[in-house]
Amino acid sequence: MEKEFICISSKQKVANDRSAVVFPCPGCGEQIVRSKTARMLASPYKCQKCGFEGPN
Repeated sequence: MEKEFICISSKQKVANDRSAVVFPCPGCGEQIVRSKTARMLASPYKCQKCGFEGPN
């Protein structure tokens, strides 16, 4: 089964979003997933593990 990616900002699936990104949280290394739309709008996000908030 393939892993499902959910945008941390919009809570939407990003399976078909070629511009979505997956990167480690700068605070703790936990995986962060961001959709193209969330990135373009600079939508805020908060790491569920350590509380790091971005974008800065």
